[in-house]
Amino acid sequence: MIYDVIVVGSGFSAIAVTCNLIEQLPASAKVAVIGDDPGFGRGTAYRTELFLHRLNVPAGRMSLLPHHPEDFVDWLKSHGRQLQAGDFASRSDYGLYVRDTLARLLRKRDGRCRVDFIKAKAAGCVERYKTTLAFQLGNGDEIAGKNVVLCLGVGNANLPVDPAGVPSSLRSRIIENPWRLSWLRRVAPSDAVCILGSGLTMIDQVLALRAHGHRGRIEVLSRRGLAPLGHARTPPAPLPIDVQTLPATISGQLKILRGKSREVADWRSVMDGLRPVTQALWQRLPGEERARFLRHALPWWNIHRHRVAPDVFAGFEKLVSEGTVRFHAGFLRTLGAWEDGLVAGYRVRAKREIAEIRADWLVNCTGMERAGINHSPLLKEMSRFQLIVPDPLGLGIQVDAVSEVLTPSGITPARLFAVGALTAGQFWEITAVPDIRVQAKAVVEEIVRARPNSEA
Repeated sequence: MIYDVIVVGSGFSAIAVTCNLIEQLPASAKVAVIGDDPGFGRGTAYRTELFLHRLNVPAGRMSLLPHHPEDFVDWLKSHGRQLQAGDFASRSDYGLYVRDTLARLLRKRDGRCRVDFIKAKAAGCVERYKTTLAFQLGNGDEIAGKNVVLCLGVGNANLPVDPAGVPSSLRSRIIENPWRLSWLRRVAPSDAVCILGSGLTMIDQVLALRAHGHRGRIEVLSRRGLAPLGHARTPPAPLPIDVQTLPATISGQLKILRGKSREVADWRSVMDGLRPVTQALWQRLPGEERARFLRHALPWWNIHRHRVAPDVFAGFEKLVSEGTVRFHAGFLRTLGAWEDGLVAGYRVRAKREIAEIRADWLVNCTGMERAGINHSPLLKEMSRFQLIVPDPLGLGIQVDAVSEVLTPSGITPARLFAVGALTAGQFWEITAVPDIRVQAKAVVEEIVRARPNSEA
């Protein structure tokens, strides 16, 4: 079958695109959604069942469809969650809301397009009939589409060193994917835990450990020893920022923004003022300045930009002040064993000194890998056939201002778009719901706009 649109992926980006397609395409259109994840649309972030795992964006900005801004808050209230627009809902509730929103749209039988959900992995991609791209599926089938939207996310980052030096009897105590929460049941209350990485995933896992009765020490190792900061209980008004007045260098921008932070009562007003202009700011930077940002400024950007719900942050800060959670800044070099436990050897930051952390468990919370093409056999094949071009900084693939994929020849048999993390090279801030939902709607509008009148 030849579809009008094929959506490749099964995470939040895919469900956002699918919902917009259902709303905007006519009844004559046919859509296929290819994905093999049984938790379609929820992904890793929204599949957790632990209530302590909160969104880090207020509920009022998390509606799936940007033209229905109160939708998520209304859903929460209809399900007995008495939260306001400025509150931080649980991730599990958000996953249920996303699922329910798609189901509600699919229940509209009259006047909506056909949507086929194909539970399979797209294994290959070839040109068909000069006007479509065809995908070979893992189940042996093949489908083709006139428009294709790539919504492939990223996976959990690998351990920074090879654990080959750890005896097989202790390998089960190295948790490479912390979101498989069944490991928590095996942790004794007094066990020592070493967490690699100090971002939002680390805080989630610390909270999960405490909820499961763990009361032992937690050692956190990251390159700079930085942890995310918290949202203010009463958010300050964003400071308007004119992107055109900022220099096109990282050092120049930092100088001005630090100055503005000293002039306001709360630095968060500067960061929140940057929020609506971040993509424009990124696009003004030349390639070498973008690379400099990734090398030097990214960790500080992350802890100030991607903040934690106020009550979650307060609880975490208490654990730090009590000494239950301790931070170490350094570079992991070795993983080994001592007696019946694990030992992580690391070079202390800014020193030549080698230190060790001994623990019963080691948990990989280094976050998500960057959205390059090497994690996806499909993207590697599409690159080989010159259907996509990798971003030079490893931030996904090259797309234009409307998220259409750029190719070496500038010609593709079908219109090919990307949504979400794959487009970070063009947009930078494109992994959070408020950004993805706007991008998904814009891509669908572009597809609809370009449809021949006879098909509309």
